[in-house]
Amino acid sequence: MNEYFVYIMSNQSRTLYIGVTNDLERRVLEHKSKLIKGFTSSYNLTMLAWYDSFSDINQAIECEKKIKGWRRSKKVTLIEEQNPRWEDLAENWQL
Repeated sequence: MNEYFVYIMSNQSRTLYIGVTNDLERRVLEHKSKLIKGFTSSYNLTMLAWYDSFSDINQAIECEKKIKGWRRSKKVTLIEEQNPRWEDLAENWQL
């Protein structure tokens, strides 16, 4: 069974990036290592603030688009429901 993830990366100043992937560990490592030039590397978005998993890619993409359309305050509420201290959820992963 395949698994897909919608995730939010952040930094110390709480800039947000929402993405979707089929390999969360690999994708977080790419963000943390700044392997792919772009928004996340430019803004040093190396902290995994939130994620959710789906068994259907279409549901994951739909969720990603929905969250991207939200106001910032709603995104912050989503993060703080799971991660009230804004800790890096991938900090102890063996990446």
